[in-house]
Amino acid sequence: MKIRYFDHAATTPVKQEVLNEMLPFLGEKCGNPSSIYSLGREAKRAIEEARKRVALLINCEPNEVYFTSGGSESDNMAIKGVAYNYSGRGKHIITSKIEHPAVLHTCQKLERYGFKVTYLNVNKDGIVDLEELRRSIRNDTILISIMSVNNEIGTIQPVYEISRIAKMYNIIFHTDSVQGVRTYSN
Repeated sequence: MKIRYFDHAATTPVKQEVLNEMLPFLGEKCGNPSSIYSLGREAKRAIEEARKRVALLINCEPNEVYFTSGGSESDNMAIKGVAYNYSGRGKHIITSKIEHPAVLHTCQKLERYGFKVTYLNVNKDGIVDLEELRRSIRNDTILISIMSVNNEIGTIQPVYEISRIAKMYNIIFHTDSVQGVRTYSN
C-alpha cells in the first residue's frame, strides 16, 4: 500500500536541492557558526550567504532575515516581538480559536503579562468571520494573528482580506505561509 502524506504544514520532506546545499554542513563541515575556528567560520559564511539569498528572494535586507528552528519558534518570536515592541501603543491581540498551539500558547502566556486577547470563532467550514474580526478591533489592538492554512482541517483563510483590514486600522498582521512565517507591518 502506498502511503500518502498530507501533514506538510507540520513536516515536509526537504527538497533535494536544499538537502544538497545542507549536507556538507551536516557532516564533514559541521562547525559552530558562533566560534572562531575554521569550521565555525565556514559555517558562519554559509549562513550569511543563505541569509543574503533569502533576502534577495523576498526583496528585503539580509539583516531582516532570521533563521529559527521551525514554525513554532517563529510564531512565538513574531508574536512576542510585536507584543512587547508595541505594548506602549496597546495590549490587544486578535487571533482565532483554531490557531496552531504555538500561537495559542504564546497568546495565553501574554495574557498572564497583561495583554488582552480576542479569540475569534470560525464558521462551519473553519473560516474566520471578517465582520467579527472588524467588530473585535479596538483602539489598543496591535496585532492580528491568523494562520493562512489550517494544517488539521485544510481551511484556507482569507488572508488578503484580513491584511487589508489590518492595514486600514494600522494593525500588524502575522500569518504563516508555505514559505514561512510572515509579519506584515503597515
